Amino acid sequence: MDLNFEELNELFEAEGNLVSPEEADRVVFVGDTHGDIEASRAVFERYFNAGTVITFLGDYVDRGPKSEENLTYLLRKKQENPQRIFLLQGNHEGMKFREFGPVDFWSSLSPGEKEKYQELLAKLPLAFSRQEVIATHGALPDVESLAEIDEIQGGSARWEKITWGDWNEVAGYVLGGGFGRPQLGSDYFNQTMDKLEKKVLIRSHQPNVPVYMFDKRCITIFTSSAYGRTRNVAIAEGDISSGEDITLESL
Repeated sequence: MDLNFEELNELFEAEGNLVSPEEADRVVFVGDTHGDIEASRAVFERYFNAGTVITFLGDYVDRGPKSEENLTYLLRKKQENPQRIFLLQGNHEGMKFREFGPVDFWSSLSPGEKEKYQELLAKLPLAFSRQEVIATHGALPDVESLAEIDEIQGGSARWEKITWGDWNEVAGYVLGGGFGRPQLGSDYFNQTMDKLEKKVLIRSHQPNVPVYMFDKRCITIFTSSAYGRTRNVAIAEGDISSGEDITLESL
């Protein structure tokens, strides 16, 4: 199936910033893939069956050798299975809102191609919600409720927290800018999770932090070979009351 950009734009616009599928017996969360198309293919070969929703947590391009192939593969899967595949927006998909580097994928595009992909990827949702679990790429925005996530504007301070934000397992709220990456502490995490009425956050973005933080309520996964880490996924199935109820598996 060829990519239909008009159809994909309409799909992502209809989803909004927050996706909450009603029927999701099992959700497989996939961390940064960063041009690692072998990892993306392995996820579908191993996990994509009846009753399973697959949610990718952003950063599909740059860092790895096959960015365009990986992105095309994932967009095609979304086009084929719009209710069972979700692609969240990572910081590497937010080029429309904030220029950064190095970005080998974005640098390889013609001006017309760059604009086409910028417009499309800027429409990707920012968060996934299922029962007691919320998933984002980076951190959490300063909102009072889940519904408020749909009001976040691309390029805003709240967008920056959710796509660029880093967690630090120290006391405090907003700890600093961190070279354009908001640094957030345990007090901010606990307060925001309480407002959202969630038990567990599943995210990616930071390759050098522990898998578990904040009493195992925050789980950081990666599914790319770009950082030399074990490629893993997180699986939510049944009732979830803590991070210990989330299954981690290596690819």
